[in-house]
Amino acid sequence: MVGSKWTADRIPDLNGRTAVVTGANSGLGLATTRELARHGAHVVLAVRDEAKGRRAAATISGARPGARLEVRRLDLADLDSVTAFAAGMHDRGLGVDLLINNAGVMGPPRTLNRQGQEVQFASNHLGHFALTGLLLDLLQTGRDPRVVTVTSDLHRGARIDFDDLTGARRYAPMRFYRQSKFANVVFALEFDRRLRAVGSPVRSLLAHPGFSATNLQTSGPTGLLRTFVTLGRGLMAQDASMGALPQLYAATAPAVAGGQFFGPDGFRELRGHPTTVRPDPAAEDLETARRLWQLSEDLTGVSYASTFSA
Repeated sequence: MVGSKWTADRIPDLNGRTAVVTGANSGLGLATTRELARHGAHVVLAVRDEAKGRRAAATISGARPGARLEVRRLDLADLDSVTAFAAGMHDRGLGVDLLINNAGVMGPPRTLNRQGQEVQFASNHLGHFALTGLLLDLLQTGRDPRVVTVTSDLHRGARIDFDDLTGARRYAPMRFYRQSKFANVVFALEFDRRLRAVGSPVRSLLAHPGFSATNLQTSGPTGLLRTFVTLGRGLMAQDASMGALPQLYAATAPAVAGGQFFGPDGFRELRGHPTTVRPDPAAEDLETARRLWQLSEDLTGVSYASTFSA
């Protein structure tokens, strides 16, 4: 258990550290970026829309002059964009200490990305899998390096349909969202196992925000689903600054261990302060992890072999 009601005021000094936050221009990503910058980190806002990213950075800088922020384009649904982003990070010649795999899409109509993959699985899992692998050498040389993968409590009860990943036979927006969030958990836990096996200094951690009010619930769903989610958000959701606390804790608290999972401490993990939580037991299945890892390498063309064969 985390213990007392942890807040962002307890984040330690982050001066000299560089963080990459995906989806940093709004919602949980913006709240996370704001707090990391407030405590001295240099934060790279990895965003699909650079104009929105610049506006977000200006908002943070307006409240905290001198904040060290950098906006770079990243479309996680497009593997070419992920590759270009990672190349740009290498070209800049600085290490990466924190990678917050935060961005996501939720419940859109069936859509395929440029590489022919269903967009939720592509954005929420494959893009982050590729990004993490392409930045892993930079993380290996970072100071207290961590990768925080942001999932959802809705991963519980979900499974991966390996025979219909694109939804060609049967697509349901929220089922495919839950599948992508389940994949996040499987990935982060398997990543932790592999990091430990080679004695890497990088820690892989998980977080979920509970039910938090962000544009995730309104930018993707359509029709009755959007109405239902919007009503629920108004009645039960906590704000993004609270929802971001589990991922901020995972990224900055001194005593965390690789493989830990943090979520809200309130009723059914819907809201509250960070605490340790458990994943769906099915997400810890080693054969599912092996299969997803191999599939992810095949679909992205990104291999972690140089690290895990050491």
